[in-house]
Amino acid sequence: MSESIAVSAVRVAVVQFDPQTGTHNSQNNLQNSLDLALQAFENGANLIVLPELANTGYVFSSRKDAFNHAETIPDGPSVQAWTRFAQEHQVYLVAGMVEQDDMRLFDTAVLLGPDGFIGKYRKAHLWNKEKLWFTPGDLGFPVFETPVGRIGLLICWDIWFPEVPRLLCQQGADIICSLNNWVWTPPPLFDDSGKCMASYLTMTAAHVNNVFIAAANRIGEEPDARYLGCSLIAGTNGWPIGEVAPADEQTILYADIDLSAARSAPVWNNLNDLLRDRRTDLYDEMLGYDHHLRLPR
Repeated sequence: MSESIAVSAVRVAVVQFDPQTGTHNSQNNLQNSLDLALQAFENGANLIVLPELANTGYVFSSRKDAFNHAETIPDGPSVQAWTRFAQEHQVYLVAGMVEQDDMRLFDTAVLLGPDGFIGKYRKAHLWNKEKLWFTPGDLGFPVFETPVGRIGLLICWDIWFPEVPRLLCQQGADIICSLNNWVWTPPPLFDDSGKCMASYLTMTAAHVNNVFIAAANRIGEEPDARYLGCSLIAGTNGWPIGEVAPADEQTILYADIDLSAARSAPVWNNLNDLLRDRRTDLYDEMLGYDHHLRLPR
C-alpha cells in the first residue's frame, strides 16, 4: 500500500503566461515555457501543464500563417526541447502546439515524460476561426498510463462538452490536464469573485466526474482576443485546490495530490457509486444506440 501511495503522489503545476503569435516570437515563447517549467520543477512539481498553443500564440492571420507556426510530432523543435526538459528533470510535461500532419493542421497537446514522448491528443471541438486553420481531432480521447497515474488531455472549448471529461473518466483517468486559451464568453466575463465561466465549467466537470483537473490558461491580448487567465487545479470534489489564478498575471499554481484518490472518489456512500449509478439503459435508448451492441440503430 505504501508503495502505491508513493508512486501516485504528484505535485501538479499549471503555468499561466502570455505567448504571442508571430514566427519571430516563437523562440521566445518556447524559452519562456521552459523557464517557467524550470521554476515549477524547482518548486517540486513533477507534472507540469502549459497552456494551449504555448509556443505559438493563438491568433493566426491566415491558414498559411498557422502552417508557418506548425511542427511535426515528435520530431519538431519545440517537442524535442520539451522532451529534453522532461527527461533531464524526470518530470511529466504537457504542452499545446500546432501540429502538421502532411497538409493537415491540428491544435494538439503532447504528453512527455522521463522516458520521452508518451502521446498526443488532437483538439476535437474547434472554436470560431480555429475551424479555418485546423482539422478537427481524429484520435478520440486517449488516456495515457504513466507511473504517476492515468493522464487524460483536453483542450479549451472541449470543456463545454460534458461528454469529453466523462469519456476520459470512463477510461480510468486519474487527472485531466486541460490546456486552454480561454477568450470571450457571453458577458459578464468574470463574477464578483474574479472567476470566469470556464473556471466553473472546470470545477463542475471535476465534481460530476470525481476527477482532478489541472487547467492551464494564458493571459494577455492579441488582435481581437483577450485572454481570461483564471487557471486552476480542481479536486475530485470540484472545488479548487488553493487559489484560482488572476485574470492578468503570469503565475504558477501548485497542488500536492494523490492521484490514486481519484479511483475511489466516485463512491460517495454505501448506496451511491457515480459510475455504477449511470443509467446507460436509458441513455443509449435516447441516443439511438443498442444497449448491448453499442451500435447506432
